[in-house]
Amino acid sequence: MTGVPALYPCTVAHVRTRPTRYALRHRTYMWLTDPDHPPELPYPLRPLARFDPRDHFDGDQPSIRAGLDRFLASHGVDLHGGPVLMLAHARVLGHVFNPLTLYWCHDPDGTARCVVAEVHNTYGERHTYLLRPDDSGIARTRKEFYVSPFFPVDGAYRMRLPEPGSRLDLTVRLERAGSRPFTATVRGTRQAATVGALLRQALRHPWSTVAVSAAIRLHGIRLYLRGLPVQPRTPRRDQESVK
Repeated sequence: MTGVPALYPCTVAHVRTRPTRYALRHRTYMWLTDPDHPPELPYPLRPLARFDPRDHFDGDQPSIRAGLDRFLASHGVDLHGGPVLMLAHARVLGHVFNPLTLYWCHDPDGTARCVVAEVHNTYGERHTYLLRPDDSGIARTRKEFYVSPFFPVDGAYRMRLPEPGSRLDLTVRLERAGSRPFTATVRGTRQAATVGALLRQALRHPWSTVAVSAAIRLHGIRLYLRGLPVQPRTPRRDQESVK
């Protein structure tokens, strides 16, 4: 696919409005890549970006694309080898944490078929949603996965997921009983994935995936200290759940 791999230096923002108002912003960078052909970096730089199929879906397929195709097949979707764009964090210095990985899936002629959203929580669990956005890039789905310890598993997500171009502009909003208690946005600008660009991002955001994981836990502690009640979590027996 033309234009990939690419880097998106971006700002992730979360806004909670209930039961108490709380907002955070975190700067990081993400990769847009073709899961059929992940980036191959010069050997000395490979610790800065690696895409491992064990980090996605069931983790037991020989490639990320194979895991995606098996998930799609379980829902009766066959791309017939059509192109896919994947937005994700790479594994950095042996560590990865992807709160949200997105796959824009197309037929061989380039027609958009669906979007797959793969969600990971800090308990080592993952859940995958099959989404069918409308012409404006908006999709809706029931919430079926424990993400934040301060929200129960109910309500629905409204996601605005336009395919990234020169700009990355994503919105995920939780809707519960007529309210919108949580909104997350990811906004960034596209850069060519050159060695120089990667080195600049690695210097600005050293060990970026650990920073993302640590920030989530730090803000969770702050919310707990504010008195937000922790919702019970039922451990998942299946590592990969599908919708």
